[in-house]
Amino acid sequence: MTISCSVDKYIPEGEHMLTGVAVTCDNEEVMKTYMLADYNTLQTNSKWFGAKVPLKIYMLSGTDTTKRSCLFWRRLGEAPVLYDSVKASRMMDDIEKVLNNAGYMKAEVEEFKMVKGKKMKVLYNVHPNERYTMRNIERIVEDEGLEEFIMVEDTAQSLLKPGLPFEVTALNGERNRIASHLRNNGYYKFTKEDIRFSADTAKNSTEVDVLMRVKLQQDNGRTEATEHKQYTIGSVRFLADIVNQNEPIDSIHYKGYDFLHQDNLHFRKRMLISHSMVKPGELYNDSYFRRTYTNYTRLGAISFSNINLTERPGTDTLDCNILVNHAKPHSFGFDVEATNSAGDLGAALSTSYQNKNLFRGSESFMFKIRGAYEAITGLEGYEGSNYVEVGAESTLGFPIFLFPYVKREWGTEHNASSEIALQYNLQNRPEFQRRVLSAAWRYRWTSKNQHVQNRFDLLEVNYVYMPWISKTFKEQYLDSLGKTNAILKYNYENLLITKTGYTYTYNSLGAREQTYGKNAYTIRFNIETSGNLLSLATHMVNGKKNGDGQYTFCGIAFAQYVRGDLDFSKSIRIDKNNSVALHGAVGIAYPYGNSNQLPFEKRYFSGGANSVRGWSVRSLGPGTYNGKDKGINFLNQSGDLKLDLNLEYRAQLFWKFSGAAFVDAGNIWTIRAYKDQPGGEFHFGTFWKQIALAYGIGLRMDANFFIVRFDAGMKAIDPAFTGRAHYPILHHDLNRDFAFHFAVGLPF
Repeated sequence: MTISCSVDKYIPEGEHMLTGVAVTCDNEEVMKTYMLADYNTLQTNSKWFGAKVPLKIYMLSGTDTTKRSCLFWRRLGEAPVLYDSVKASRMMDDIEKVLNNAGYMKAEVEEFKMVKGKKMKVLYNVHPNERYTMRNIERIVEDEGLEEFIMVEDTAQSLLKPGLPFEVTALNGERNRIASHLRNNGYYKFTKEDIRFSADTAKNSTEVDVLMRVKLQQDNGRTEATEHKQYTIGSVRFLADIVNQNEPIDSIHYKGYDFLHQDNLHFRKRMLISHSMVKPGELYNDSYFRRTYTNYTRLGAISFSNINLTERPGTDTLDCNILVNHAKPHSFGFDVEATNSAGDLGAALSTSYQNKNLFRGSESFMFKIRGAYEAITGLEGYEGSNYVEVGAESTLGFPIFLFPYVKREWGTEHNASSEIALQYNLQNRPEFQRRVLSAAWRYRWTSKNQHVQNRFDLLEVNYVYMPWISKTFKEQYLDSLGKTNAILKYNYENLLITKTGYTYTYNSLGAREQTYGKNAYTIRFNIETSGNLLSLATHMVNGKKNGDGQYTFCGIAFAQYVRGDLDFSKSIRIDKNNSVALHGAVGIAYPYGNSNQLPFEKRYFSGGANSVRGWSVRSLGPGTYNGKDKGINFLNQSGDLKLDLNLEYRAQLFWKFSGAAFVDAGNIWTIRAYKDQPGGEFHFGTFWKQIALAYGIGLRMDANFFIVRFDAGMKAIDPAFTGRAHYPILHHDLNRDFAFHFAVGLPF
């Protein structure tokens, strides 16, 4: 097969391959404000990290279309993208229309073509020219009932002011604002089409006189015009699981509401009422109907909901029917896993049961049991040679905010929920046996604008119990002279952790929106503390200390610490196929009072698929620490402070695949100097010299519901070494400096 080095033979006669498109503007602020570059519909051939790889693949095909290989390479690659005059004209019209709507009534777009052989570059130069402004705003209200509101009460909130730009978006915004306000105050039939605008421009002037006219109500334009009526809600009926009108229907009247159902009523009446903001006798409020529908949609016990309104003939009363159908309450799950921990193979089985409507109030109950077995190799001097884990967990969730003095309406408005969780975990290893019992009570709620998610852990209790430690493990690691490791020993003792915490998450696009490839950012802040109430109680009763100088509760030492985390990520869209993502995270935890160090579960780790990707998980830091005892490094390579900085370029490749190139930096440190972690203590004057640096590439596959990710990272600067090994980017060793990661989901 002959491979051509020129693309010209793949371009039809009279056509031109589009090699570049640029949009410029006389006014840079206008260019940025209205994102004029995004209106470019003339796309050139796609690039993979700056190279037109799909086009090169296409050129492998040759020109003989009778060959199978030709069709194969053409199907796999991408043909030259040709200049399209129709798309170009449409794009120019779109830009002019956008600027016209923004008040630049005489905006112009010029097209410049730069042709070289069969290739073409195109430049579009935008001239906004002078912007038009509003001079006088006149309001005419044909409906006397609305005149006082629009002419007097509402003028201060108006979006139209003399001197402001004459924008179509402002006019539409004013129509929507007035219509929304009126519909939220009983005017059920009022629409934005009842408001009309006309504009008058003076000759040789950029000032505009605006006339807003609020028309009378005229249904479908065929009836006689009348004044707009304020409607009141009459009856409110809940129709639950009405599937056949010919079958008997039971009816119940409860607290002013009617409930119609067939067979059994699957919901508590109070639950249906509390999640409805539509109440008999109140004025019609459009926002209440939207929020009611949203409330029912998020309830797991309801599979379908709808709201219908019926006008009583000749009156200003609306009867409301709320339709709800129950979802199947019971579901079962079964999972099988294969495990591989440092070469030790094993398997895990889990089964779960869920009830979405436990007490007929959309309470969700989940119970799960998990068992795991792993054959452990390479351990000498131990009686057993396997690892067994059995765990059970259950959660009970309520779709309301169960807290004293908090109204149910507040919880409904903020999509609040409450949750109780219990968990038990049994671990039997050749070296030790561990039991962990956990209990938690937590709340979740969102802001009304759906941008903020809140989580408050009122109380979470974790009890760690060590019923047995092997003699070999105890002698070699915990008690042997010269080998005693404070961090190791602390984490193999009975311990009680009582945590209270709060997490705040802000998403600029909305709490449930994905920011990938968009201009957006997220902020996450978390604060938690443990042991303060127990410390206060033990001091009040003059509690006794154990042999390690710690106060105990029921004979168990408790942890005392405070921990805070701040995480920020931002996505910057370059075009529809390319974006840049920035990420920064910092965390600090401080043990005090009853603790000299943090519990293992609360310490920070660095390295891995979501951190500095040149290192495998939990293998970086703290500071310049370079542990020699690989058996307990997973404990020693932990700290009290963490810093992560990430920069990632993301590009769409083909089909569901995208690629990434990244640079990561970060490390962990300890607050205090521990003899088992030399070089790990944080110092303001030197910490920046201990920041690790890595670089690499990644491949992602979007499987619709989740993203599968493969990342290959290389160390660039390694703080654990000095000399040549400190700069692996110049003196690399693949066995030492390469790390491969497989993960589900994006790193940030």
